[in-house]
Amino acid sequence: MEGVVEGDGMRTQRSEILSRLARFVDMDNHGLRRFILKTIVETRQFTVSSLHETVSMKFEVSRKVVASMIGYICSRLGILRVNKASYRSPKSYILRDEYADIARSVLSETI
Repeated sequence: MEGVVEGDGMRTQRSEILSRLARFVDMDNHGLRRFILKTIVETRQFTVSSLHETVSMKFEVSRKVVASMIGYICSRLGILRVNKASYRSPKSYILRDEYADIARSVLSETI
């Protein structure tokens, strides 16, 4: 790739993630997406069960809905890392450090 400065790829990727996160939060009609994203930013590491437990205190949602939302955030938004310590342990999701600031800024802009 001639003419591309080394940092340009990361900047483009960050701006793409920023726009995807903004759209994700903008499509939130009931506050669920915003609450899940806010909880992810605050906890930084979680499992489906732990996030469902937190979310179900405020919203009446199934574990499947929370798992689906995590899957979307992980695959489409790309701000999570997946860790599985062993075959029997549940997957642990970790907010990527390089995108935590973007998630915080999207949450603060869309109040």
